[in-house]
Amino acid sequence: MTWASSESAWQLWKNGSPSSRQGSPAADLLAGIPAGGEARFEAALQREIARRLDRLAEGVQAYRRHPVHRTLENPPAVWSEGNTRLLDYGATHPAARQRGARAVLVVPSLINRWEVLDLTAEKSLLRGMAAEGLRPYLVDWGTPDSEERRFDTTAYVERLERMAAFLARRARRAPAVMGYCMGGTLTVALAARQPRKVAGLALLAAPWDFHADKTGHAFLLSAGPMLAKLADTAGELPVDILQTLFWSLDPWLAVKKFGRFLGMDPESEHAREFVLLEDWLNEGAPLAGPVARDCLIGWYGDNLTGTGQWIVGGKKIVPHKIARPALVMIPSGDRIVPPLSAAALADPKRGLKNATRRDVPLGHIGMVVSGRARELCWTPLIGWLKAL
Repeated sequence: MTWASSESAWQLWKNGSPSSRQGSPAADLLAGIPAGGEARFEAALQREIARRLDRLAEGVQAYRRHPVHRTLENPPAVWSEGNTRLLDYGATHPAARQRGARAVLVVPSLINRWEVLDLTAEKSLLRGMAAEGLRPYLVDWGTPDSEERRFDTTAYVERLERMAAFLARRARRAPAVMGYCMGGTLTVALAARQPRKVAGLALLAAPWDFHADKTGHAFLLSAGPMLAKLADTAGELPVDILQTLFWSLDPWLAVKKFGRFLGMDPESEHAREFVLLEDWLNEGAPLAGPVARDCLIGWYGDNLTGTGQWIVGGKKIVPHKIARPALVMIPSGDRIVPPLSAAALADPKRGLKNATRRDVPLGHIGMVVSGRARELCWTPLIGWLKAL
């Protein structure tokens, strides 16, 4: 749309149009075009627009043709309810099966699937945790079935409570809980409602104060009521709508990333990881209608979490009343969850009472899969969990 609007603007700005009068922005542009050169300029503009469109299309097609797909074998499920499963990442790893290994309930977002935490054998936070003697149990939310399409955030938190109770019985002590992105927001409610079932709380890029930095989420704030009404009518917020919301945070990202992909060796590790990450980004699940309303209106619109007014199952969720030890990891380059939003959970006055803050010079996704993720995120996270 931006490229096409350049051609439309030219029709309004060229000589003879009202916008071409002296002193206008168009006049400065026209001054740089030699006399009689407007037709050549217009042709050059059209060629450049076509070149950029072709390059974007070529990058997308190159991605679609790439043969790589995620091939890791998923671990066994040890618990299920509806379309939600709990996957035991320690089942086949000797270090994780040792006596006394700390069970960790790992909670991803309800939107993007969990595979980013287990992308390849080398870049798997979950397998890295198991190799270091932790026993991670991953929540696979699945795709909402007919009953789950009626779930709100309370219903999902209550499901987490049943998982935590199951793990506490299985391990004979409360598990640690790790939440990533929206999953972290939900785990704060879990810790507030069931503190005895949570040994400690590790939060990775977990949004909390949704009004701390409105600039990056202007579209979400303005479109929230309309999208909530759509979710009410359809019973869910479709994946394509969710993708549009993410794209709105950086409208040029697709252009830049597919252009970079064209410059990669298709056989390289970089190209392989690009394809796996892009597959993950494009394979999200729809969001249940009531959850979408809770997020769009309650969180983004009214900032119920950040103001201490979020109520889950009749209980007001106030982080400062949670005494369990917590680790708040904030990626400074995050465009999905503004760092100021996540930092609210580490605020000494209104955040988690016993929180350790760690700022990570990575992005939202980079903190779990980039080349520096192991050094800057995995290692301190695993060390903190093992020390509980």
